[in-house]
Amino acid sequence: DFYISATAEQVVESQTRHFTYYKDNKVIVKTHTMASPVELLSLSNPVFKSFTFWVGVLVIKMLLMSLLTAIQRFKTKTFANPEDLMSPKLKVKFDDPNVERVRRAHRNDLENILPFFAIGLLYVLTDPAAFLAINLFRAVGIARIVHTLVYAVVVVPQPSRALAFFVALGATVYMALQVIASAAF
Repeated sequence: DFYISATAEQVVESQTRHFTYYKDNKVIVKTHTMASPVELLSLSNPVFKSFTFWVGVLVIKMLLMSLLTAIQRFKTKTFANPEDLMSPKLKVKFDDPNVERVRRAHRNDLENILPFFAIGLLYVLTDPAAFLAINLFRAVGIARIVHTLVYAVVVVPQPSRALAFFVALGATVYMALQVIASAAF
């Protein structure tokens, strides 16, 4: 077995960020000791609290997409399984445009919200500035809700859907790059 021994001062030093900037032709060095993962993943941390809130909102939103799909199926009498047919006159159908639109919106949620859940949690662990992190989480949450509204509920012409998509994507990519930078340096 291999053991590393370190003094308390060395541990604190390894968890300390140094920020250097210039003010009035003087070099100013400020230090910031990173919080522990337990502190970062606590509801007393406003960043984690905001992340938790938006994860909850987006989980409920994705669950509602299943109900929206069912509502569209009943409205259009479009059922994918023979046992779901309400009348012998009905046939199994897979191609109703209204049902498929909702299903595509749901699939888009799965492709974009699930990566946000993972990268958002890792981003919280980088101990980001609260203002920026909270607004990134808000941007993703609101943009994904708007994306669903303009794509599957009240169809609005482009670029509304694209704007909502790229706001959420941009925020998620930014967080991913910050996670990579924190892990690499």
